[in-house]
Amino acid sequence: MKLHELSPAEGSKKSAKRIGRGTASGQGKTSGKGQKGQKSRAGYSRRPGFEGGQMPLQRRVPKRGFNNIFATEYAIVNLTDLDKRFEDGATVDAQSLVECGLLKKTLDGVKVLGNGEITKALTVKVAKISESAKAKIEAAGGKVEVL
Repeated sequence: MKLHELSPAEGSKKSAKRIGRGTASGQGKTSGKGQKGQKSRAGYSRRPGFEGGQMPLQRRVPKRGFNNIFATEYAIVNLTDLDKRFEDGATVDAQSLVECGLLKKTLDGVKVLGNGEITKALTVKVAKISESAKAKIEAAGGKVEVL
């Protein structure tokens, strides 16, 4: 194979539409832009959501709800994750969860939920814990400390 023998794949190259080259071409006279007006002028572009002066949809739809800047947001961990990642007798806190790769950020604290089973006796020190998670950890011989 030589350089002059190379060609693009069949159908991958499309020739440009030659606009304004006489009426016989099918794209002559107004060049596919219809009649006069703003849309037929060079450089025209409307902003996204513009509806021709009509009140746009994003302004017609009523506003709803608000974002509470004081709300506490917890990083959530399930019991199954703790059972997989920690050894028997280990202490589980926010820092150890980040170190083992279960969490990237602790946000305003860590909350443990009771999804799954736990077989190891762990000491869990977190900001919040569900009742079912607390019961399962204590049943497995572990301790729970709410900070």
